[in-house]
Amino acid sequence: MNHPKLSKLVEDWLPNATIEDLQAAMENGEVTSKELVLMYLHRISQYDKKGPTLNSVLEVNPDAVFIAAALDLERKKSGARGPLHGIPVLVKDNIDTGDNMHTSAGSLALEHHVAAEDSAVASQLRAAGAVILGKANMTEWANFMTEKMPNGYSSRGGQVLNPYGPGQFDVGGSSSGSGSAVAAGFAAAAIGTETSGSILSPASSNSIVGIKPTVGLISRRGIIPISFSQDTAGPMTKTVTDAAILLSALTEVDEKDPATQANPSPGISFTSFLLKEGLNGMRIGVARDPYFTYFSDEEGLIMEEAIASLREQGAEVLGSIDIPFAKDSWDYHTLFYEFKPSLNAYLRNTSSSVPIKSLKDLIAFNENDSARMLQYKQTVLEESEKHSGTLTEEEYILSREKDLYRSREAGLDAVMEEHQLDAIVTPNNFGAGIPAKAGYPSITVPGGYTKEGKPVGVTFTARAFEESTLIQIAYGYEQATKHRKAPNMQKKGVNS
Repeated sequence: MNHPKLSKLVEDWLPNATIEDLQAAMENGEVTSKELVLMYLHRISQYDKKGPTLNSVLEVNPDAVFIAAALDLERKKSGARGPLHGIPVLVKDNIDTGDNMHTSAGSLALEHHVAAEDSAVASQLRAAGAVILGKANMTEWANFMTEKMPNGYSSRGGQVLNPYGPGQFDVGGSSSGSGSAVAAGFAAAAIGTETSGSILSPASSNSIVGIKPTVGLISRRGIIPISFSQDTAGPMTKTVTDAAILLSALTEVDEKDPATQANPSPGISFTSFLLKEGLNGMRIGVARDPYFTYFSDEEGLIMEEAIASLREQGAEVLGSIDIPFAKDSWDYHTLFYEFKPSLNAYLRNTSSSVPIKSLKDLIAFNENDSARMLQYKQTVLEESEKHSGTLTEEEYILSREKDLYRSREAGLDAVMEEHQLDAIVTPNNFGAGIPAKAGYPSITVPGGYTKEGKPVGVTFTARAFEESTLIQIAYGYEQATKHRKAPNMQKKGVNS
């Protein structure tokens, strides 16, 4: 970078700078939003497109510099709108932005698709003063294309890598680009989406904080879908504070999304739950079986240290609880049935320049260019196309009823009521499936690293719209442990 002052900041300050740090620097006149955009773009050019070549950023907003400059002028004239004013943020490539960027879900089938208007998420980010810096790469079709696609791979963007061990450690999916980019310091924060594990997985894998909110806390409008029942967007950041700031900006009721009308506290400020003594008196249950069998002994020791830290900070921890049905087999009929009508509804509203107007069209497009599109086949797409798209099938209705009953009343609600729990703790994203079925919230926080440098995440889950409890618990744990270290981009896989 040609500017000496900015060059030093790019390497020494920016990788670990939080939203609070950036906001303070802008308020003090030490840096402008425009300079932040330029610094992040420089890091992207140096580390995402060469060096470790993380491949996490799919597309840059060509207007980002102008938007940042306008926000700098607004700050001078009337002050900042709030904590996100001038903050560069990436959004996952399945989230509509009504600008010059494309929204493709990582697929070459939609490489020319430009949304007509902002998603609710993008609109709220802009209203809060954030700069949408670009689109993050992702696992194609949010990993609902085939059974053997690697996390982080897309036909449009290629393979996303984990900055803690490029090519060595799994990057997680499907919000892989969002997780990798935040960890590597390519943006202050990012928005991911989750149907089942797609925020929690890359957050754990890339040693960042990820919140998978209650379905309905954040509007689903303008996001390329998988499931009416389980889809949600959520923040991915370096700290719990940053996640609370970002989440607070995204919870408006949307008249066009009925799920948001079940939110009992729209517009709540989650930063009021950032309490250092937040763990004191909390009652937390450890769900060991089967989740603690999924990783190495070394990772297990890291989880035991996390449990000890919770107790040291005043939490009452039940060392082993059993979530009903956790060891049973769960089907994915709900997703297979819901994908076709939800995707078809989205594709019908794309412009005439996009020839793909249905799931059937997508399958045919992929078959006609199989060398590029079908490296890992499209078995999931084909299975979904077999269904009517009307959601009238008995198998779908019974599966949906079963999912709700076993995940909520007879599952998470039952075990939390039995033990009077505030939250359940699980490792990484291994326990994501049941809260995903329930539509309940989870938060992942960095828990440490193996000797090789592989990140381990600690995940907390609560009941519907109890994000405030999760933020309080996660913040208390984070402040007591402060495990997160930025990846060393010069020495692959080694923490700085």
